[in-house]
Amino acid sequence: MFKKLAIAPRWIIFLIDLTCVLISILIAYIIRLNFNLNRFVEFVDLRASFGIVAGVNVVLLLLFKNYKGVVRYTTLEDAKRVLLLNLTASVLFLALNYTRLHSENLLLFPLSVTAIYFLCANFSLLAYRIVIKTIYEGMFTLRKKTVKAVIYNASYEGMLAKRMFANNERSTIKIISFLDDNPRLIGKKIENVPVFNATRQNLQKLKKDGTELLILAEPFINKEKLNFLVDACLELNIKIQQVPPSEKWTNNQLDDTQLKNINIEQLLDREVISIRNESVVREIKGKKVLVTGAAGSIGSEIARQLVKYSPAVVILCDIAETPLHELMLSFDEGAPVRSFIGDIKDKVRMEQIFEIYEPDIVYHAAAYKHVPLMEEHPSAAIVNNVSGTRILAQLAVDYGVEKFVMVSTDKAVNPTNVMGASKRIAEIYTQSLYKHLSMASQHKGAANVLPHTRFITTRFGNVLGSNGSVIPRFQKQLEEGGPITVTHPEITRYFMTIPEACQLVLEAGSMGKGGEIFVFDMGRPVKIVDLAYKMIRLAGKVPDVDIRIVYSGLRPGEKLYEELLNNSENTLPTYHEKILIAKVREYDFVWVQTQIDELLRLAEGHIVLDTVIKMKEIVPEYVSNNSVYSKLDK
Repeated sequence: MFKKLAIAPRWIIFLIDLTCVLISILIAYIIRLNFNLNRFVEFVDLRASFGIVAGVNVVLLLLFKNYKGVVRYTTLEDAKRVLLLNLTASVLFLALNYTRLHSENLLLFPLSVTAIYFLCANFSLLAYRIVIKTIYEGMFTLRKKTVKAVIYNASYEGMLAKRMFANNERSTIKIISFLDDNPRLIGKKIENVPVFNATRQNLQKLKKDGTELLILAEPFINKEKLNFLVDACLELNIKIQQVPPSEKWTNNQLDDTQLKNINIEQLLDREVISIRNESVVREIKGKKVLVTGAAGSIGSEIARQLVKYSPAVVILCDIAETPLHELMLSFDEGAPVRSFIGDIKDKVRMEQIFEIYEPDIVYHAAAYKHVPLMEEHPSAAIVNNVSGTRILAQLAVDYGVEKFVMVSTDKAVNPTNVMGASKRIAEIYTQSLYKHLSMASQHKGAANVLPHTRFITTRFGNVLGSNGSVIPRFQKQLEEGGPITVTHPEITRYFMTIPEACQLVLEAGSMGKGGEIFVFDMGRPVKIVDLAYKMIRLAGKVPDVDIRIVYSGLRPGEKLYEELLNNSENTLPTYHEKILIAKVREYDFVWVQTQIDELLRLAEGHIVLDTVIKMKEIVPEYVSNNSVYSKLDK
């Protein structure tokens, strides 16, 4: 009912505006004559003045269309139009003095009267709009429950967000203050909203004043500050959400529904490593690149990043038909990508891909990687991860591939499970093969031998959002109302984002000279139970009250702490302080070839126990943990 009444017909607004300017000219004359009504009658031609003021303003109101605005939504733009209207009218009045003089040679609109009129007209036209807007907002606020909120960022994005919430009648959010770290803004007021320093003490005071929500309007907030704000808000039971950048607002408008919860991925205790993309451009541009495991989390992101560097073609190889089809659909029409359905264990099929495309670079991301599954099926892990890698490596050499970049894992360091040990054996094979090729080149004389394939390995920890990652699993359990299952209260893991992991793989391909295993500083390991608690609280729930955390026990082959370097290994620096080269034990290729031949004979025969025994012979640091194979270590 109130809404209908609040939208007045345009002709009423037009008449109110016209009345305001007529009253303004009357007040201007009265003030100019020092409120002496006798002189007013003597010197003012009221009929002529009112007629001219009314005529001029009717024309200007129709021209500027001020009356078309909805009064309760008055903005700064409306105020600008009012000022322009009155300025134009005042200039016209002054101009009229030179075309029509008063009967006694006095100006009809003296400069003083025009100046007073300008001020009075602006005041009256703006004042009644502000009064109506204030009354409407007050009445509307009484009819809805408001949420007291503070905005972090008192600069452009924060101001824009504040105005959007204030002007949106459907919004339940009332901004009571800003938080900022800029000393020039702290202690000041912006649009009558105070700005405070973003400290824990100020958050505590705001909580006492009823603050329920902290809105992040800073798109480039650093992780240290973000973690501080999140921890402080969770401690004080203040909900924390973020607004998208202003260019992504729906229809250039912002409402409560566009506020998003903080993702746990944003709270990694490390900054993203910066990569020298120029070297990757030089490496990839115009080349034919093969990506195995292209439909997986890592392979698909590698493919997406490769396309940006203008390759001749990117061949996407995977055995999973549907995910590969979906990946192909994700590329723009005309993108230099080709699909290839194939199993890396199928030597004939793999040889076809080398014959057809003759790739210059291979990124080998295909692997079985789920630790509990591979613990149950060790022969499958060996056939896929070791035999598949050997087939591709041999084909890369036979077809003159420039570089072969293998994606490995931190679980290959002091492995405690079949999956990690299988990846370590694959590393050993490619490294020993590269050493063998290098020695053969030196023996025959470099001038007479074509450059051989350079084999490079990258190791990194868990990637957020990948298939099987703990974060999506926790998120699903949260959506289902819990409980969240954590294997052990002390288990920790290193984490990185998928794009960052793939940047490392590409950088390794451009940086590597051959034979290296690249590792990098992944920051501090994260305690998984802390992740679970934080995810629950970020979702607005109370741990162990709304959502329970249940400890399920370590899974077969799982260890509490992951490592990036073997205890007997050391590292060499690269041009990037965060990226290192692991110096690992070297193996004789003939011995490795013999051992892997025997390992594959056992694995392809699915002689499980003997397969695991042979793995432990090849990788003596492989000691099973929480596994049926632990008895083999005694």
